Amino acid sequence: MKFDAVLIPPRRAESISKGFWHDRTINDDLEACIKSCPDKLALKAVRSEVGVITEFTYSELSNMADRVALGLTKLGVGLNDVVACQLPNWWQFTVTYLACSRIGAVMNPLMHIFRERELSFMLKHGEAKVIILPKIFRGFDYEKMAEGLKPSLPHLQHIVVVNGGGGNSFEALLSDPEWEREAGAKEILFKNRPSPDDITQLIYTSGTTGEPKGVMHSANTTMANIIPYAERLRLDQNDVVLMASPMAHQTGFMYGLMMPIMLKASAVILDIWDPLKAIDLIRSEGGTFTMASTPFLTDLAKTVSESGHKVPTLKTFLCAGAPIPGPLVEQARSVLGTKIVSAWGMTENGAVTLIELDDPDERAFTTDGLPLEGVELKVVDDSGAQLPTGQAGKLFVRSCSNFGGYLKREDLNGTDAQGWFDTGDLARLDKDGYVRITGRSKDVIIRGGENIPVVEIESLLYRHPAIAMAAIVAYPDERLGERACAVVVLRPGESLDLKSMVDYLKSQKIANQYIPEKLIIRDAMPSTPSGKIQKFKLREIVKEA
Repeated sequence: MKFDAVLIPPRRAESISKGFWHDRTINDDLEACIKSCPDKLALKAVRSEVGVITEFTYSELSNMADRVALGLTKLGVGLNDVVACQLPNWWQFTVTYLACSRIGAVMNPLMHIFRERELSFMLKHGEAKVIILPKIFRGFDYEKMAEGLKPSLPHLQHIVVVNGGGGNSFEALLSDPEWEREAGAKEILFKNRPSPDDITQLIYTSGTTGEPKGVMHSANTTMANIIPYAERLRLDQNDVVLMASPMAHQTGFMYGLMMPIMLKASAVILDIWDPLKAIDLIRSEGGTFTMASTPFLTDLAKTVSESGHKVPTLKTFLCAGAPIPGPLVEQARSVLGTKIVSAWGMTENGAVTLIELDDPDERAFTTDGLPLEGVELKVVDDSGAQLPTGQAGKLFVRSCSNFGGYLKREDLNGTDAQGWFDTGDLARLDKDGYVRITGRSKDVIIRGGENIPVVEIESLLYRHPAIAMAAIVAYPDERLGERACAVVVLRPGESLDLKSMVDYLKSQKIANQYIPEKLIIRDAMPSTPSGKIQKFKLREIVKEA
């Protein structure tokens, strides 16, 4: 695969000179852990459905990464080859990334909720050579799905199944054979070590075009975010990071997988969110930090309150993905005894803004934080003129952690010659530099931290024989932040109910989380004189429905 990460070279010299790029990779950080704390717990992974817990010291983690890396080379994986990984938060996810980094391969994390429609595009566009996935997770047969897709994916050579039990299993191909003992193993492991500017991660994000975009990141761009993020939160080697957010999201990947290794800290990962299990892990492992979307915080605070099981070691809960309701901050602060930190970010940049630990609690529900070191913000009007403090407009970011570009879509990179990236969001800045996201100019609904690709779902609805017009808008939800509502105009003589719509969308093999949870049928859509649907009016209609 040839990666067209055109946004990296122009800013290298300045980023190095200012100390924003550290010119190291995850290999360097893992080796530093081996030297200073080889016997320290690096990773504890909980598989909820089967009740299996797996632990690795840093020495054991490094050895397994070497083994899996060598196993991947035996599958023909080499420099700049893409290894797709559709796993929940299992130890194999962490090891696969470290293994790819050993041999210069690029990891493509894929959410485990994705089904045929999402995967068929992403795997073909990213030219994945290998996909690693579960045999069964939460009752779904991933191997069967992948086998069905394989004939339409010319680059996909291997389907590797975790706990598959056959010759194509992760265990048989990668983790069981002691490949590291073979002659020449060390030379293979060092032959194609990536540089800090090589692409190390290809991760897809939903956009407004109805087509996911492949975000390219290097070690320099990701670490330029993780280092000031950890400094802002005062995290170090003494911390224990609990990560229940999917590692196939930037949240889990950067702050649950990479950050603990960079800090020489310990990570505890949970594959299925269960607040009681999370409380047990925080208590047994001394968890000090976690990051997740608002529903996780709601569940944790409610369960601690009801169970009476306190979490005294949990110092900080960083909440992002949707605004945090004020009463939730107050309740969580009281019940958990934990600092609640609001943040805002994007797949393209990682976390961009965070409040300070010493900020008053109300900052967490009235703002989305201050820019991290190496990040600049500006708010502009439609003409590009910068707006004064307090006025809402289009939010632009210039960041040392800005991505390398969208794979094969340089025309969509949205970054000007001065490095300003159009976030697609609307925001305002206050006199102290804190940002508040006020809306989204790009048409994406965020449901529990998960972006819903509105245009794609609308396109599917338009294909339904009963539907003449369709639009999807958000409506507020106390737990998830937002849910999706489909507003439709029917063809003459046709009928439709919510169950029929849901069944139809499920038949299109899309992720369940993308399916609207409310249906409103109207005689006509509010529209402009040119015929464009006025979604702001629909949002008001949905709120009142």
